[in-house]
Amino acid sequence: MKIAIVGFAREGKSNLEYFGCKFPEADFTIFDERSEIGDVPVGVDTVLGADAFDKIQDFDLVLRSAGVAPYKIAQKTGIWSSTREFFAECPALIIGVTGTKGKGTTCTMIRDILRADGKNAFLVGNIGVPALDQLPNIKKDDIVVFELSSFQLWDLEQSPSVAAVLRIEADHLDVHGDFANYVDAKANIAKHQSANDKVVYYENNAESRQIAELSPGRKIAYPGNIEFDTSVLQVPGMHYVEDAEAAIAAVSDIIDDTDSIAKGLGAFRAMPHRLELVRELNGVKYYDDNFSASFPSLDVAVRAFPNNDIILIAGGKDRGLNNYRDIANAINNSTVKQIFLIGETAPKIAEDLYIEHKICSELAEAVINAHAISRSGDIVLMSPGAPSFDMFESFEDRGKKFQELVRSLK
Repeated sequence: MKIAIVGFAREGKSNLEYFGCKFPEADFTIFDERSEIGDVPVGVDTVLGADAFDKIQDFDLVLRSAGVAPYKIAQKTGIWSSTREFFAECPALIIGVTGTKGKGTTCTMIRDILRADGKNAFLVGNIGVPALDQLPNIKKDDIVVFELSSFQLWDLEQSPSVAAVLRIEADHLDVHGDFANYVDAKANIAKHQSANDKVVYYENNAESRQIAELSPGRKIAYPGNIEFDTSVLQVPGMHYVEDAEAAIAAVSDIIDDTDSIAKGLGAFRAMPHRLELVRELNGVKYYDDNFSASFPSLDVAVRAFPNNDIILIAGGKDRGLNNYRDIANAINNSTVKQIFLIGETAPKIAEDLYIEHKICSELAEAVINAHAISRSGDIVLMSPGAPSFDMFESFEDRGKKFQELVRSLK
């Protein structure tokens, strides 16, 4: 048996280990577009380079990593993925969550509510460890919370019993080609459900409603109609309230104990680089929202602090996805009193700003300037609204450098 491992990052390595145990006599070949990779076991062949995926032919099984678009693989038959394998083999109830932003937050809230109620819950997918790494540990009475990206859903042919579809905005169009393809991929979370299944959807978003309509199962809309004590939340912003509503609706058939819901939501803390409080210095709070890679995320972050003056640090790689006039207008009409801009998008956003602003050549300059003008009660917020790859290795790298600079302030 010949098996191709397509992409050899975290998921590809997990695929090799899992399917190596499942098919111990198989011959594996790793395909990766990078010129160098590490951790290749002895005896496993590799095909590397920009044209590697063009050379995938005549394999019995082709294991696509989520980050590899199906259309890039030359062979069109026998394609499988860790997500498809997990859904086929998992003995437990799966609660799947997708959307453009808020997936990780909602999944974590669901997990925390389930655990507060005494349930054994696993968190897998884009968040946590690779799903196949957890599969041997999962029993029938457990519950799996699966964060599902468009890349994982792209060729999925089995939907989770409970699907939560959060707000959907344009994203990853450099891979999907257009918004319709992106939405079609997301739709697989609901369209293969049965009448006994359930889909939770964001009522104020046309694409979320559209996907929910594809499900033959029960439909529960949010936001604004799922009641709970919002004071238990330890994180700022209306978007966290909305994510909590989605989480409560997702578990409504499993848990109706308000104490468990309150305890679970109260245990939630901001995930790394998602409106994460770094420190408070001289009455000024510094927040790291470096996961923000698009305008909707920046807009949500700014609106999270309606009662504070905000000093904003924004900007990054220009992917051509944004209307920069809309970004500038949103900032102009917010509580942002000054903005320091970095990266490729800086001059485009600055063009239509009428609040005070400055373009900085590097992040350190922006942080130092923001600190210098801040006053007690202010919020210094880094929410780039753009990808990191023009100046940093990743959003994690960008957030880490921001936090290091903030912690060095006197």
